This record gives sequence, structure tokens and C-alpha cells, in this order.
Amino acid sequence: MQTRRKFLQDAALTTGALIAGNGIVNDALAGEGTERLIILHTNDTHSRLEPFPMDGGRNQGLGGVAARAEQIRKIRAEGAEVLLLDAGDIFQGTPYFNFYKGEPEMRAMAAMGYDACTMGNHDFDAGLENFVAQLGKATFPVLNCNYDFTGTPMENKSMPYKIFRKGKLKIGVTGVGIEMRGLVPDNLYGNTKYLDPVQHASATAHYLKKEKDCDMVICLSHLGYKYRENKVSDEILAKESSHIDLIIGGHTHTFFDAPVVYKNKTGGDVTVNQVGWAGIVLGRLDYAFQRNKRKKLEASHTVIIGKKSSE
Repeated sequence: MQTRRKFLQDAALTTGALIAGNGIVNDALAGEGTERLIILHTNDTHSRLEPFPMDGGRNQGLGGVAARAEQIRKIRAEGAEVLLLDAGDIFQGTPYFNFYKGEPEMRAMAAMGYDACTMGNHDFDAGLENFVAQLGKATFPVLNCNYDFTGTPMENKSMPYKIFRKGKLKIGVTGVGIEMRGLVPDNLYGNTKYLDPVQHASATAHYLKKEKDCDMVICLSHLGYKYRENKVSDEILAKESSHIDLIIGGHTHTFFDAPVVYKNKTGGDVTVNQVGWAGIVLGRLDYAFQRNKRKKLEASHTVIIGKKSSE
């Protein structure tokens, strides 16, 4: 992982190069029988609806939902199939959440056309009842397969997975969340039961790949990238799971130089990516699926959101 300063410098250059070369990529992928899919993703946006103020801070001018929406609109205008996802911690971090408890965040994501999200620990910060109320403003599902919400206000309000049809492709998406005990006050998550994320993500991915014949399985994870201590993470999930193709992570606010590829239990590739925090970066992964449904990550790039400050 890079420092934040070098990451933003390199990302700005990479984004420009990829935009300039987009026609070349399109031509290369235009062969007969090839299906294209662009996966856009965010994580840990933390109620940052507006750009950081121009106050001399290191993030000044970056982020904001208006600039993010414009970038998403431009990418969709390229004509490829697009899947827009979020890996949790939508709430908490600005006065918008303190006053409105998540409603403007959900409405903004709905307006941008998010396909799905998972939940992070801060999405419980105003309690389960509030999270249910804010989901009423969403037009997209919240996905999680390792929280048991039986007997709580969230019962039947989330989904363990969802299958998206993008062109001729079937993309299965699931989600996993972090252990909340010791991280979230007990009264805010109530009787929610935490289940083993590796076991449940693997079982869900197996079902999506083998029973539902999905061309790709994505796991939205709020476990965190990796830890020094023995704690379940995206790295562990990638290595100990099977049938997951891509993990879109959150929680640790990690700026990836580029996606990291691990080998899973059966020797298959698992790609892991995460794009920092506060919505200052939009992740973009360009996949090509051949007629035999073999897939390849053709390009990965980070799109800087807002006007980059001089540093």
C-alpha cells in the first residue's frame, strides 16, 4: 500500500492515461462473443456528501456526491454494462448524519443508481430501527450473509445475496460484516447474531456459482483488509474461501495501489480491492468475459473525485 500523497498523485496520472486510452481498450474488447462489465465501488464514505472544504487541509476539494455522480454518469455513457456497489460505513462522520440520521446519504446513493451495498459497523450508530427507516429511502438492497437478524427490527430487511443480470452475464453478489461486539455498543445492534464470515460467504458463493450458474461472484466485505493480530480479514477470507472471485472491501480505509490477487483454497484467483474512505476515490474494475465465460480483469483504475488539492 502507498502513502496517501503518492497514491493520489499516481491515481490522477493513471486515471488520465486510462481515459485517454479508453478507445483502445474498447476496441480490444469488442471481439465477437466478449461481454464487458465495469464494476464501480466505494467504501467508508462516512456521510461525506460535500467535498472537503478548501481550508488548506490535505483533502481539500476532494469528494462529494455531486462530483461522484458526474463521474458515474460519464462512465455509464461509455456504453458498457455497469455494476455500482458499496462496502459499508455509509453513515457517520459529518453533521449530516448527526441531524438527518442517514436519509440524505441513502437518497444520494439511490439517485446515483447503486445496485447494492453491505453494512458497516457505523451504519448501526443510530440503532437498528433507524437503519430500517433509512433503508426505506433506498432503491437498492443491503446484502449480508453472516448476520442473523432474527427477532430484531432488521429481520427480513436485508438479503444474503442478489443475482444481477448484466447483458448476458449473471453476477452474484453477497456481503459480510465485522464482529460488532466490542466495536458497537450492545444496545445499537441488539440481538443481532454474528456468524462466521468465511463459512457463510463460502457457502453462499458455492450456491451462487454451482446452483445458480453465476459467471462471477462478488463479496462486499466490511471485515477490513488485514491485521497483525489473528482477526478475520479480507486477506483471510480470500485465502480460506472458495468460489469468490472478487472481494470489495472496507473498514480499514486502505488505499490500494492496485487490486491484490490471492489464491483460494482450491488454487483459484481471488481479487481484493478497497478505495480508502470519505468518497474521495471511486474504484473501477473493467472485466472481459469470453464466450466460454472465462473472465479477465482488463484494467483497474482509481477515479479521483472532486478537485485535487495541490500538496
